Amino acid sequence: MARADAAAKALLEKFSLDKPPIDPYGLAKQLGVTVVPQDLASDVSGMLLRNDGQQVIGINQTHTKNRRKFTVAHELGHLLLHRGRPLILDSDLRINYRDSVSSMATDREEIEANRFAAALLAPEVMVRAGAARVSAPSADDLVDALAREFEISTQAMSFRLMNLGIISGSGH
Repeated sequence: MARADAAAKALLEKFSLDKPPIDPYGLAKQLGVTVVPQDLASDVSGMLLRNDGQQVIGINQTHTKNRRKFTVAHELGHLLLHRGRPLILDSDLRINYRDSVSSMATDREEIEANRFAAALLAPEVMVRAGAARVSAPSADDLVDALAREFEISTQAMSFRLMNLGIISGSGH
């Protein structure tokens, strides 16, 4: 089990969360983290600021509800997995359009924070149970049903189901 998956599982167990949807805002509050909606550039999804023992997650208030939820979970991943950096700014440009100049450490941290967010918002045990319970005529229907149940985007659920080997990447 990857470090990100283990950290997400430990957080869910710590607060006895065993059914979807998972509320990352509530988790942030329980961890003493303030979540603040911000006017950010459209390519910036969120940021984590650590200062004098305080932790603040800023999220782009113009993004969709599901995107903001994933961003909070992603920033919690940075908080729990990536110690020491006082400011982490997450933008689409750095996440989606990597080039040879982008730092490998940052790259790894972003991948790990995304994995943490997926494991937190759509824990493997809950997703497998949901997939077994939902009778869906197609992979798309399964993705839609579980995305609604877990209150995450269909894109995020599709990636999660593919990564868990529940659906194949060919049809979706």
